[in-house]
Amino acid sequence: MDPAEALRRIAFLLEWRGASSYRVRAFHTAADAVRDLPPGRVDAQEAGRLRGVGPVTAEVIAQASTGETPTYLARLEAEIGPAANSGRALLEASEGDCHVHSDWSDGGSPIDEMAQAARALGHQWAVLTDHSPRLTVAHGLSPDRLRHQIDVVADVNTRLGSGFRLLTGIECDILDDGSLDQEDELLTRLDIVVASVHSKLRSDAGPMTTRMVAAVRNPLVDVLGHCTGRIVTGRGRPQSRFDAQAVFAACAENDTAVEINCRPERRDPPDDLLLQAAEAGCLFAVDTDAHAPEQLHWQSSGYARAARAGLGPDRLVTTWTTDRLLDWAARTGH
Repeated sequence: MDPAEALRRIAFLLEWRGASSYRVRAFHTAADAVRDLPPGRVDAQEAGRLRGVGPVTAEVIAQASTGETPTYLARLEAEIGPAANSGRALLEASEGDCHVHSDWSDGGSPIDEMAQAARALGHQWAVLTDHSPRLTVAHGLSPDRLRHQIDVVADVNTRLGSGFRLLTGIECDILDDGSLDQEDELLTRLDIVVASVHSKLRSDAGPMTTRMVAAVRNPLVDVLGHCTGRIVTGRGRPQSRFDAQAVFAACAENDTAVEINCRPERRDPPDDLLLQAAEAGCLFAVDTDAHAPEQLHWQSSGYARAARAGLGPDRLVTTWTTDRLLDWAARTGH
């Protein structure tokens, strides 16, 4: 077990146990940092000089660099026992990620780098979902830029060859009236559409419910992104108010998947709403909302939450093969 693997495993187990997002993120951050270390044995003092590595994660790195199981990880596994195996099984069943950004909007890496990183993780597919025009702060894609991106994705797939497919998509803003922030003709050309609320997040519950229900009933929408819009780190942001029963019932009725957003600062939906959506019979997409290649590893935390909610692979579209995913999207409107 190398240091990055040990740190990711600890992050997964902490998420399974319901630890704070700060603790979970600390281990993911340290796993990103060890990329700068040369292979071989590393002492804790050397590891502690890496940006984002503290005393606890430095000790994990030092112990794992010798090939042994770090004490912290061994203790967690002993405390949790086999209970987390269901989450590990879901993670191993993962085939793709419905929510990935590139430097065409607010991501930090080119399209081909994000695709190569997803393939290196063992994914069969990933969906490129840069932002729509209204989100100007994120350099959202105009219709012309989106048309160009569709052609670029086709070229990337040609160069990547078989065994992995980058799917076309978008994270489309849900407008005030529940309509979508992109031309319908263009949306029909995409493989997957994630629809998210990014504005007026503190609206009253009534208008927000109407807005979200209209969006998830739209046959062009496949996934409802980060449904509450909350931020749980730093200064934070409270979750939006809406009638969750009505929204999740509409998702279930229209075969629209609810996203389990894996970003540590989001963890959206919160546990109570995740359970409510599960009880409503919804499908789910365990998505990283990755803006950089290393963030694709965050999916492990989402699968831990999915397992805690009692979800199996048939309810998780991100465990489906490319063909099954596209068949589902075709039935919902594409």
